[in-house]
Amino acid sequence: MVDLAGIFLGAVGPIVAIAGVGYALDSTKDVDPGALNTAVVYVLAPALVFHSLAVTDLDADTLARLGVGVVAFTLAMWAVAELVGRATGEREPLLSALVLVAIFSNSGNLGIPVSDFAFGDVGRQTAVVFLSVQSVLMYTLGVYAASRSGGSAGREGLRRVFRLPLVYAVLAALLARALGVVPAADSAAMESVQLVGDAAIPVMLLVLGIQLARTNTGAAVTRTGWAVALRLVAAPAVGLGVAVLLGFQNPDVARVFVLEAAMPAAVTPVILVTEFAADARDGGLGVPQFVSTSVLVTTLLGVPALTLLIALLQSGAVL
Repeated sequence: MVDLAGIFLGAVGPIVAIAGVGYALDSTKDVDPGALNTAVVYVLAPALVFHSLAVTDLDADTLARLGVGVVAFTLAMWAVAELVGRATGEREPLLSALVLVAIFSNSGNLGIPVSDFAFGDVGRQTAVVFLSVQSVLMYTLGVYAASRSGGSAGREGLRRVFRLPLVYAVLAALLARALGVVPAADSAAMESVQLVGDAAIPVMLLVLGIQLARTNTGAAVTRTGWAVALRLVAAPAVGLGVAVLLGFQNPDVARVFVLEAAMPAAVTPVILVTEFAADARDGGLGVPQFVSTSVLVTTLLGVPALTLLIALLQSGAVL
């Protein structure tokens, strides 16, 4: 019999607890998440990504398959979301907002720790690769979708991808591996990078809790039904299909890929639509309000959904 309670306490519970601390902190102290988020984006996450990729046990073939898989998953989910949105009568600006919610999972401040708790080192390393590729797509395809929602092309925003330290952390790690110049794992340099990177996970979760505490739901909850269905039902199904087609040699890598694909909606699209579609509305509902509410609802509903999915993945019933 599957121990759902044990899985929740071991893999999901710690995540909920730390995010809950962030939620309570903002509720009582009104903490500005800006400084913490800046530290994550420009220091902690790049260190985590560099260290994880530099010392990963994943071979080059697996890394390549993961990269292709994330791109394939994102494009497939875009097509599904576009079809579902149009079939249900959704129109701009919320159509592009629905696409944003559907295609980008919270693979960073939720996905990495959940995968780490659920599948150990392989989970963490796989999740970092997923996050790295998705981050590039977020500031290219994501900027386009957010700009389309706001009624503009937004090509200038694509330049942001080249200002992301995370992108250069990926390139530096891959280059160091290719040249064979990665310092020893027990060297002072690598231990320092690991120390900084390890701090990313709890800070990410605190930021997630703070951001959720600041989400204004209002009447937007009633409009998130299809967003929830796409993110928590369609996304893991599409992720499973992509994982099967790619044929990962390590089944745990395939399982973490599906788990990452099934994460609740990412937080970054809230930032994108706030910048590129802040004034776009459908009736009385603004695009940023729709996206932020979708993040909150999918995160809350994602707790039991992820617990069940982890149970299925760990049991071998799926993959």
